[in-house]
Amino acid sequence: MSALTDLLSVDGIRLDVEAEDWRSAVRASGQVLVDEGISTAEYTEAMVRNVEENGPYIVIAPGFALAHTRPFEAVLKTGMSWVRLAFPVAFGHETNDPVQLVVALAAVDSKAHTAALAALAKVLADGDNVRALQQATSPEGVLRVLEGEPAGADGQGGSRAASAEDAAPALSEQKILTVCGNGVGTSLFLKNTLEQVLDRWGWSRQVSVEATDTISAKGKASEAVAILTSREIAGTLGDVGIPVKVVRDFSSTTEVDAVLRDTYDV
Repeated sequence: MSALTDLLSVDGIRLDVEAEDWRSAVRASGQVLVDEGISTAEYTEAMVRNVEENGPYIVIAPGFALAHTRPFEAVLKTGMSWVRLAFPVAFGHETNDPVQLVVALAAVDSKAHTAALAALAKVLADGDNVRALQQATSPEGVLRVLEGEPAGADGQGGSRAASAEDAAPALSEQKILTVCGNGVGTSLFLKNTLEQVLDRWGWSRQVSVEATDTISAKGKASEAVAILTSREIAGTLGDVGIPVKVVRDFSSTTEVDAVLRDTYDV
């Protein structure tokens, strides 16, 4: 078992589910949470309202949506569902539509699922894993991919990493914020991808990453050197006094690497 499969059982995986639009896709993923005793129908409708109010920022990678909302009493325990649609649907995302995979997350707090999202970020960063997940013919096949080690990332060569390490910040520690509407889902996913890049660069001691929500981010901006987030959340934040960098694919270490290089002029 892995941190990810601790929260996702074979019964929480549905393949080739039919959905007429993004709302029915989110509701399908939420219904699995209900069936597994993870949350109630109230949580499912809250996930739908989250997209209606904040836009399709939950579509964090091409073809992939992480449905979730804030923890509240409709969450009975921390868990996940995995729904692969028979036919992709549009969420209205500028670059990552259409969506075929909807993973729903219900969390009792902001900590219990951190390791699971870190594991998911590593799985989806590898193209071979993504293809295997798209082609899996059974829930057991999905779990086998999720329990395995990523084959090797979409990342950078050693020479680029070395040049970044040479340019590491002189300060003892700086902070970057990753931000989403609720601070418990997509911001944590992006945090994990960014930390993969910082580890590769050798910058983990100099730059820390904090995942947070839009309201908290405005108060914490003075502590950070930059914010990484989606286009939708960037529009919500407005001017916070530090650079706000848009990331389209939260699973791509290549894109996050480029954003980080732009942030530090490396």
